[in-house]
Amino acid sequence: MTQPTPIRRAPGHKPRLLDTALSLAAHGIPSLPLRAGKAPFGNCPDCTDNACGGRPNMKTAGPCQCPGVCHAWAAATADPAALTSPAWMAVWRRAVCVAYHPGAAGLTVVDLDDAAAVAWARETLPATRVVETTRGEHWIYRGAMASHNAVRPGVDIKSTMAYARYLGPGSGTMTALPDTVRALAVREPAVRPASRSVSVPVRSGDGECPHRTPAFLERGIVMAVQRITAARSAIHATVYGTFLAVLSRHGRCGCLTDAHVARLFAAAQNKGETARHCTDAWTNARTTLGL
Repeated sequence: MTQPTPIRRAPGHKPRLLDTALSLAAHGIPSLPLRAGKAPFGNCPDCTDNACGGRPNMKTAGPCQCPGVCHAWAAATADPAALTSPAWMAVWRRAVCVAYHPGAAGLTVVDLDDAAAVAWARETLPATRVVETTRGEHWIYRGAMASHNAVRPGVDIKSTMAYARYLGPGSGTMTALPDTVRALAVREPAVRPASRSVSVPVRSGDGECPHRTPAFLERGIVMAVQRITAARSAIHATVYGTFLAVLSRHGRCGCLTDAHVARLFAAAQNKGETARHCTDAWTNARTTLGL
């Protein structure tokens, strides 16, 4: 096994935080430093407003070559050489705590923010690894999913495209991510019913799709969901392109229903898109097609 890169002890840096990050890295858990206020460090001048093109796995295209620690959850790394590089050492001196990217480690954190949320979890969720926080608890499960805030009062889900504070190893045996937690993230999409929002009249007299059978529409929705689910980068662009393709084929015949749209939105939200992003992408696609 390769030995960890020796720690470069810089004046004023906080060995405990860096040692914690290196310990997490040894277990394959990407981490990052947080500044005062438990927030990630802001973008450097070269990366302001994503002028750099963004980090891998972010919604913008192209890898960023910035060596700094300025991309929030996407800066998290399990590479000891990166954690102890000069750019990171300068940040460790100003850091106040360590965070990690649960999704990249194949984990999901159910963040319970108060006593009421903890009581609800103990009655509802399967037991797993528990870490105490200032006001509540983190319940950690094996398995990743899209992150969602405020899935119920005092409860956030932190996994992909999110970070969680590292507050120690916790206690209890970590168990597999249950469907109970996944179900918390399923919400009704905030969109007007597609069948009423398409203003172009149905072409056939009986209201059926004039150019294909209902089975063709169902196959198209399944393929659209698969395309979104399989995306590994440029998620927002993939969602928009998929919505555009579905609407270009079926947006003028009135065969799309609320249920079809809900399935598309659910697939996009499972990849990290917000309900607002889904609505904007759907609206932009309709505008592009003149619907």
